[in-house]
Parts: sequence; C-alpha cells; structure tokens
Amino acid sequence: MDPKNGIVAKLWGDVPEKDWNSWRWQFAHRLKSPELLPEAFFETAEERKGILEVSAYYPFRVTPYYLGLMETARAADPVRIQCIPQRRELDHADGCDPDPLGEGAAMPVPGLIHRYPDRCLVLVHPLCAVHCRHCNRKRFWGSGPGRREQDRFGRMVDYVRANRRIREVIFSGGDPLTLGDRKLDALLGAFRGIPHVDVLRIGSRMPVVLPMRITGALCRVLARHRPLWFNTQFNHVNEITKEAARACEMLLQTGIPVSNQSVLLRGVNDSFEAMRDLLYGLQRISVRPYYLFQCEPVAGAGHFRVKVGVGKTVMERIWRECSGLCQPSYVIDTIAGRGKIPLPLHSSLSCDELACYGNLS
Repeated sequence: MDPKNGIVAKLWGDVPEKDWNSWRWQFAHRLKSPELLPEAFFETAEERKGILEVSAYYPFRVTPYYLGLMETARAADPVRIQCIPQRRELDHADGCDPDPLGEGAAMPVPGLIHRYPDRCLVLVHPLCAVHCRHCNRKRFWGSGPGRREQDRFGRMVDYVRANRRIREVIFSGGDPLTLGDRKLDALLGAFRGIPHVDVLRIGSRMPVVLPMRITGALCRVLARHRPLWFNTQFNHVNEITKEAARACEMLLQTGIPVSNQSVLLRGVNDSFEAMRDLLYGLQRISVRPYYLFQCEPVAGAGHFRVKVGVGKTVMERIWRECSGLCQPSYVIDTIAGRGKIPLPLHSSLSCDELACYGNLS
C-alpha cells in the first residue's frame, strides 16, 4: 500500500497487504458515499454539502486504490476531478443529453448496441469499479442488469449469430471485468463460438482504477479467446503507477494488445504538458495511444468539455514535438452510426507549405 494521501491510511491502514492487493476486497470496499470521507478531505463545508447533493442524483463509487492516487488538499487534482462529485454535474448545459450518441435507439435487443455494420457492442452490465464523473453512460448508474444474465446474453448471442456481417464484438458496460472469471469465460466463449465472429474486444478501465483485477487466472481466460484486443482509459500520467504498469504488462505478455482511449477533460489533460506526459508514460509501459476523444455532450458532464480549438492546439504541438509512437487520433464520436470523425490538426498550413506535396486532389 503506497497511497499519495493520508486518507487511505486513515480508513484502511490496518488492512493486510494480501487483502489490499485482492481485487475482490477492493471492489467490496469501494466507497459508496462521500459522507464516509473524513472532514479533512474537503476544502470547505460548502464543498462537502455540494458533493453530497450531487451523489444523491449521480451515485458515487471509488476503490480504495484509486482514492489513494489523489492529493487530498487539492480540489484541482486530476484524479480527484475524475471521481469525486462536483456540484456542476447538476448544471445540465444546453445541448447536453443523457444519451448523446443515441445508443438507446440502436439496441435491437436489450443491452446490445449495433451502430456499425461489421461490429456491435455488448453492455455486459452497468457495474463499474469507479464512477468516472465524465462517463457518457451516467444514465445507467444505480440501475441493475434487469433480465436474468443468461436470458440477456442468450438474446445477444442469437442476434449476432443471425447477423453474418458482424465480425467483431466489443464488450463494455459498465465494466465487463466486474464479472468473475468463470462468467466472463462463458460469455466470451459464447460469442467466440459464432463462426463469422473473427475478433473480440474488451473495453475496461480496470488497469487504471483497479489494476489488481488483472490476474494470472484472468489472463489465462482471455488468452483462450484470442484474437482479443484490450482497450483501457488512462487520462493522466498520475494514473500510470507501478500497479497499473504491472497489469498492462501481464496482458501484453499474454499476447493481448493493449490500447488507450483517453478523453479530453477540462482540468485533467487539456494542456500540452499534461497530454505529453500522459503519452510519454503510455509509451514507457508499451500501451498504444489509440484515440483522444472530444468529450461528448452528456448530461452531468458538460463542465468537462473543452473547446475543439483548444484540443487541436494541444494535439498540433504533440504532432510537431513528440514521437509518432506517442500520437493518438483526435476524434469526435457521432450519432447515427456515422463513426468517429478525426479532427484535422494542420489546417494552419499555408498553400505554399502544401505545394511541395504536389497535387493532393
């Protein structure tokens, strides 16, 4: 246990190292109410009151591990911003929507989103280890899985089996790794058994918020279902700890590629220096920077949004000054299955600068 702040030591200082390093202990001991945080965690009584108000509307969940990555006395801490409620979550900005990508309209069966011809996304269930405050599925927080798992998954499998154009199945949620190994193995196996499904992909933030979840047993399960790709979400270099690096290395040694999909977040990574340090950190642990997403206009997360012009300025400096291995695609996701649109970085190039490339038409 090596937290950056004294809150974790105060709450769990007597926990044996074996328990601290157990993902099941960490998950079972997630904080579910800001009321459990000591008074010293808050800068003012007004801040505490606001956090309690927000958590009654958008529930609060954080693992002891992830709580230990933040500096208690800094409201501007990039880890704290991502997981501690802010009163601004209740100030729903104009144009923000609980379902900004229209996922509900793209569900032919409950829990399966089919927006693109060759791939679909399976919402395993709504549970996560940490409720990231910028989440684009905040609308599901606090809801249960609904139908029995076996029935839900069976309908999804039947749908994919009947749609031969689907060659890739993406597992998301919530976080699919909140399932136990046996259930996860059965779920992946059911889709792997469909002849026209070539590739499976998992989207999980566990390497970031609960790296203990990446175990040898889990890696053996995932290895049985290759080709399988793993996408995670580091948003700040402070999240790249030795525990997170170990989790990613275990996946890589299993033969599973690990890519990163960051979200551009106000106060977290919306400067050149913050983004550069994050990308350098990812390169050091052999995680491929894949996407940098423009934060979606989701209700309850409008205060995280950064102007596209700011993002382009940051990414243009990254393009000019950093290794190509460190560069994600800066994209905006779109509704109605139109896909992820790259945001052009080099519109400032003059006609004279482009002339050396000849006719580009």
